[in-house]
Amino acid sequence: MVPTVWQRLTLSQTPLARWRGASVLHWPVGAARAWRQGSWLLRWAQPLGVLLIGLVVALGPFVSTSLIGVLLIACGGYWGLLTLADDEPAQLTPIHLLVLAYWGVAAIAVAFSPVPEAALKGWATLTLYLLFFALAARILRAPHWRNRTIALVLHVSLAVSAYGIRQQSFGVDPRATWTDPDSTLAGTTRVYSFLGNPNLLASYLLPALALSLAAVWAWRRWLPKALAATMTVANASCLYLTDSRGGWIGMLALVAVFLLLLRYWWNAALSPFWRRWLLPAATAALAALILGAVATVEPLRTRVASIFAWRENSSNNFRINVWAAVLEMIRDRPLIGIGPGHESFNQIYPLYQRPNYNALSAYSVFLEHAVEMGAAGLLAFLWLLATLGAQAQQQLARLRATWHPQRWWLMAALAGMAGLLAHGLVDTVWYRPQVNTLWWLLVALVASYAQPGTGKPRSQDG
Repeated sequence: MVPTVWQRLTLSQTPLARWRGASVLHWPVGAARAWRQGSWLLRWAQPLGVLLIGLVVALGPFVSTSLIGVLLIACGGYWGLLTLADDEPAQLTPIHLLVLAYWGVAAIAVAFSPVPEAALKGWATLTLYLLFFALAARILRAPHWRNRTIALVLHVSLAVSAYGIRQQSFGVDPRATWTDPDSTLAGTTRVYSFLGNPNLLASYLLPALALSLAAVWAWRRWLPKALAATMTVANASCLYLTDSRGGWIGMLALVAVFLLLLRYWWNAALSPFWRRWLLPAATAALAALILGAVATVEPLRTRVASIFAWRENSSNNFRINVWAAVLEMIRDRPLIGIGPGHESFNQIYPLYQRPNYNALSAYSVFLEHAVEMGAAGLLAFLWLLATLGAQAQQQLARLRATWHPQRWWLMAALAGMAGLLAHGLVDTVWYRPQVNTLWWLLVALVASYAQPGTGKPRSQDG
């Protein structure tokens, strides 16, 4: 009974082919397929899609958000062109349906928003991210394009990490008060690389760290493996140097999920003894390493202790006051929220804020969903996460049957999303374009493994 309920909840047994045939939304798909046959442009459909996705991930850390927006518009327009000219059945998965539902709830939140103009802008921005997801999920179905896109992400993140480490070596002036002025760490260097904010940099590096960990196993020759190991060390080191407590929590969650997935993958190859004791032993070793570092490194000990200082730490106190105001906002509009986007938040939050506690966001991804899109939006987001987990588990189980090398990227996507969500418990840099594009790229990566219409994994050629 329980598996059946779970499968229904996550749409694992939904007959998507039947839904396509009856859906009004599906009618425009392939409307211009006759034009595709003679189009010179669409002969290069896949490479052009990879180029657009590559521009977004390659330029994201270095350019303004306006330029990222232009690139996302190009991605959305190109996805629309491909969809109209599609000569294959629509590549739908349960993940696509939940993304569509998430978008629909955001649209309803706009309709009932007390600040509709601001909410409409936020909804338009969300739409661009979801169109980027749709294009990426389509392009990444081909393993060779998937591999190249991931390699690009890793090389860009290596440049970002290297510059952050250089800032630690040569010093850098902070652009804001990022540490408690009354703390012993008041003068600590917090690196921010090209992104201008250490918390944003930490969140940006979480997907890169997960992918570089996977690349150590996925890349087949020793030189690429050495490069992947270098990327892993650089990403982890730079993330540590951001001094971002939320980023550190995200890194712990990432490593924990990656270890769990490794344990799941190798379960059949382990002896009964290691099936029982490998996970506890790995957990104990990781805990001992962390506790040893906290006990011996004074700045780390002080920073970790500040997490539990509650209101005695200025950053904690600031967040607590913001959260209290946000909970009042949610109480007044519990079902559908105030509308998506930071402009909606900026117009409504001053009515609830505590004196001298100005904020641009709710400082929690989950609270942000609740305040912007209400309980309906938060449930849609959680439903999407549950479906992602169910689809990934189903695909991993089937990939495991053939011991397929493409498994590593799927595991990395899950670990990276876990890290971003853990960081998102206490921050909202998740909404920044440099991070949100990577989030939806990871979601697309999971969706790319599923057989459209059935939820089964596609055949992977390596």
